[in-house]
Amino acid sequence: MTCNDDNLFKEAMDDVKPLKDAANVVFFQHKTARPPSRSEDNAVTDNFLTTGFLEVIPLDTPLAYKQDGIQQGVLDKLRGGRYPLDAQLNLTRAPVETCRQALFEFMLQLRLTPVRTVLIIHGKGRNDRSHANIIRSFVARWLAQFPQVQAFCSAQPHHGGTGACYVALKKAESARVDNWERFARRRR
Repeated sequence: MTCNDDNLFKEAMDDVKPLKDAANVVFFQHKTARPPSRSEDNAVTDNFLTTGFLEVIPLDTPLAYKQDGIQQGVLDKLRGGRYPLDAQLNLTRAPVETCRQALFEFMLQLRLTPVRTVLIIHGKGRNDRSHANIIRSFVARWLAQFPQVQAFCSAQPHHGGTGACYVALKKAESARVDNWERFARRRR
């Protein structure tokens, strides 16, 4: 760069600030996000995730959850790692409150995008009372509190095994309308 180019660059980047915790959130695909609707603007943005008494999930018990109405085949396919991952969140070695805030903000971001499957990395512990297993148990509780989470389960070994979990999210409204239009034409 010449001296003028350098000055122009510095001028253009003068008000740029680094992102907070950008190393913990990774989006794999860049998809166009639809603008939020009015009802999403008025949604409660207070963190509703609970941190009270926790029943620790033993290490030998794999994580598994599905909402009522979700077919077992969806959970089986998710458990097998057969859905493409759109984003991931790394919560390893973070305090519980930091994990709670990071997960809440991550899920709020996902509401605005057409992301369907994410990977949450919580870490592995050597015993049931280790910090990583406490985070794992909290993540299992917290994910079940989000209405957009359809199912989650422990990840495949190449994605972290028992130290991570796959999360299947509800389809965005725009994608639901697109599918309905595409498949409704076939029935006519």
